[in-house]
Amino acid sequence: MIRINLDVMMAKRKMSLNQLSQEVGLTLANLSILKNNKAKAIRFTTLDAICRALDCRVEDIIEYVDERKE
Repeated sequence: MIRINLDVMMAKRKMSLNQLSQEVGLTLANLSILKNNKAKAIRFTTLDAICRALDCRVEDIIEYVDERKE
């Protein structure tokens, strides 16, 4: 399973969903879906913009979790 740790990075950077939405140019609804691990896909351009806004790497946001081991 792919886990999105957007909320963790936002907390580390002390950035609200509103701030990130404005910097990235995504709606609050779309960012909320992503943040709550409800997204089915993410565009590379969106991922790039989020990483730029949060000054982080892709692996800081996206994590693979082997469900068989949990």
